[in-house]
Amino acid sequence: MNYIEYGNANKETMIFLHGGGFSWWNYREVAKILSSDYHIILPILDGHAQSDDDFSTIEENAQRIISFIDERLDGSVLLIGGLSLGGQILLEILSQRKNICRYALVESALAIPSKFTYSMIKPAFGSCYGLIKHRWFSKLQFSSYRIKQDLFEDYFRDSCGISKSNMIAFLQANSLYSLKESLKDCFAKTYVFVGEKENAIMKKSANKIHEALHGSILQPLPKMYHGQFSMNHADDYANTVIRIIQNS
Repeated sequence: MNYIEYGNANKETMIFLHGGGFSWWNYREVAKILSSDYHIILPILDGHAQSDDDFSTIEENAQRIISFIDERLDGSVLLIGGLSLGGQILLEILSQRKNICRYALVESALAIPSKFTYSMIKPAFGSCYGLIKHRWFSKLQFSSYRIKQDLFEDYFRDSCGISKSNMIAFLQANSLYSLKESLKDCFAKTYVFVGEKENAIMKKSANKIHEALHGSILQPLPKMYHGQFSMNHADDYANTVIRIIQNS
């Protein structure tokens, strides 16, 4: 797994895990804001453009990040945040290592498995994957995310860098992920964010995560769609991170 780093390695470390189909630039602006006071690490998840390995499972990605924290960061960090697929990997990290961070921010993570969605992913991408390399098609996809326009070139470049097999693999893993029983033992002070304008299954997932993590705080995001908090409102996201730490 490859990593992008910001800030001084001698300061307390935060890790942010990007959403599926995106890459480290998901949190680039957040990292720039926080890097004056913290050491920021942005992993590039397996199977994504600029990564060093194919995607296998959410559990394997979690294990690789835990190993990195053990080897490079003395076994724990100040905070871990994650969006969507990255949020699922964060939940898996918390399930596997209950004391790996003091704070966790889960944004728009799916926690209700769907066998129907799983079954539709392979045939859908089998027929339209080749269109991804066309700018007009990529612009249509990008517009559906409702994220800021200046991220399009990053999105287009890295979408073209994801193989069909990897894209199918991480989308299928995303569609079937379920919370582990061990999540209830997590020590991290956890905040669960979900956009007010996200679909019903994402809102139900946020409630399910909140219920599974005793003492967690559920925070709906007014007027926001999926992923907009960390990508469209980096200032607010970074300020939220700072407030969480300062108020604890």
